[in-house]
Amino acid sequence: MRTSQFFFTTLKEAPADAEVISQKMMLRAGYIKRSAAGIYTWMPLGLRVLRKVEAIIREEMNAAGALELLMPAVQPAEIWQESGRWVQYGPELLRFKDRHQRDFVIGPTHEEVITDVVRRDVKSYRQLPIHLYQIQTKFRDEIRPRFGVMRGREFLMKDGYSFHASFDDLQREYGNMYATYSRIFSRLGLKFRAVAADTGSIGGTGSHEFHVLADSGEDAIAFSPASEFAANVELAEAVAPVTERPAPAQTMSKVATPGKMACADVADCLDVPLARVVKAIAVVSEREGDTTTFALLLLRGDHELNEIKAGKIPAIAPFRFASESEVVAHLGCQPGYIGPVAVDPAKVAIFADRSLMAMSDFVCGANEANFHLVGVNFGRDLPEPEYHDLRNVVAGDPSPDGKGTLEICRGIEVGHIFQLRQKYAKALDCCYLDESGKSQVMEMGCYGIGVTRIVGAAIEQGHDERGIVLPATIAPFAACIVPMGYHKSDEVKAAADALYAELRQDGIDVVLDDRNERPGVMFADMELIGVPHRIVVGERGLKEGQLEYKGRTDTEAAMLPRAGTPAFLRERLCAGS
Repeated sequence: MRTSQFFFTTLKEAPADAEVISQKMMLRAGYIKRSAAGIYTWMPLGLRVLRKVEAIIREEMNAAGALELLMPAVQPAEIWQESGRWVQYGPELLRFKDRHQRDFVIGPTHEEVITDVVRRDVKSYRQLPIHLYQIQTKFRDEIRPRFGVMRGREFLMKDGYSFHASFDDLQREYGNMYATYSRIFSRLGLKFRAVAADTGSIGGTGSHEFHVLADSGEDAIAFSPASEFAANVELAEAVAPVTERPAPAQTMSKVATPGKMACADVADCLDVPLARVVKAIAVVSEREGDTTTFALLLLRGDHELNEIKAGKIPAIAPFRFASESEVVAHLGCQPGYIGPVAVDPAKVAIFADRSLMAMSDFVCGANEANFHLVGVNFGRDLPEPEYHDLRNVVAGDPSPDGKGTLEICRGIEVGHIFQLRQKYAKALDCCYLDESGKSQVMEMGCYGIGVTRIVGAAIEQGHDERGIVLPATIAPFAACIVPMGYHKSDEVKAAADALYAELRQDGIDVVLDDRNERPGVMFADMELIGVPHRIVVGERGLKEGQLEYKGRTDTEAAMLPRAGTPAFLRERLCAGS
């Protein structure tokens, strides 16, 4: 490709409303143009990157035995109503009516469509297993789209679905996809980690997320350097303490803490460690039949509530946070001073995090404005609560697998695999006849990769002050030729054209910058758009039979023999540089 035949739209500055580095870089480099909130046009340069990501995904999925198809973006409401998600999915599901007043949606995902396809044509166990996937545009009407392509409303996704006659076979394919996804992200040149994750709204019994590691990542990942354990913080188990609770050493007493409502302020006021303060979080669970449960969730002051874990307590699932009026009605006190001592067990259920099992002489709210209790002990001053894992893990916690301690890093989710089991197959009556002719519900797996998100995540992971730093496998061009004086020197023009033809013949994806621009402009543009290898052709070097080479992350340029340049580049590209 020659720049004179291409469409370069680089900018010196990113738009003022760009929020994250990938959004700023992609707009400056001319990868994307904003069309509407969360909706972007992929320009020729960015599309080259996107298509390279697609190609790697497609190659690995095909090699793993999956079959590609293409499902409609517009889906009839009937199948969403049949699965129950017409109501459950919420406002992110873009609903509309056609001219005949029939209800449709623009698909945010395709579990319903693919299950409908399979139930129509797969009737026997002999036709199973089958794995179908697509790479297609999705739409989710995010309430606040942000971060460019990282959280857009319209995006490109690879979604695959497998159907099985047994759970054992589903687990086999799940392992196949785990390995396939690992190969995909390795080939993409990304630093990533697979982590155990919650199944969320998709459902199922098991899932793993694949995260690109980046300081700007939205998700916190807990991992043990001493083992293979890794999990999203929302799922990672906080191990129960192994030490026994010390015997009480204080008498419970009430102390004034005027205006001190936050745990940290209470700890400072009483000159005690934050870990000795117990905070109470009031929640309400409303169920069918007008049954309502008011509960307190107790945690150490230095810990954070994990709402996903708390939501799995049978007695309060699902729950919401209590209003101030509800807190006053049940405890006779405003939030900020509430606690578990002397509450009516008939009105208030109490659940404590497991870390409190080893606590004695702790501080908690007195259920009286401007007062807290000190020297509080379970079993003496109040009944032992029901203990659960309620908190987010923190760095230094024991690893749940018993190997080492946890560390926390940030990650950007780019892939997710689920064992759906029979959630959708049962709802849509997707069945097969087994060997004895008996009808059985199929087992399902679901496997997604955010294709557009990968581009943003790769840039969040790879950039510097000069622009984008991408692996050669997905960079818009693997190499660039920047001639000094292309329009002034016949010698430079001939050498640049010859090298360009030679590299293209060798199958190297190269761009020749034949614009009539200053060298500094061409250098800056090639660095900004993320070309990993640069060859400079100049009169001085040509006289000595040399060309100048500089890798995108190199601090200094080096001179190469003109004749050996193609072989050098091939070697670097084969090595994954």
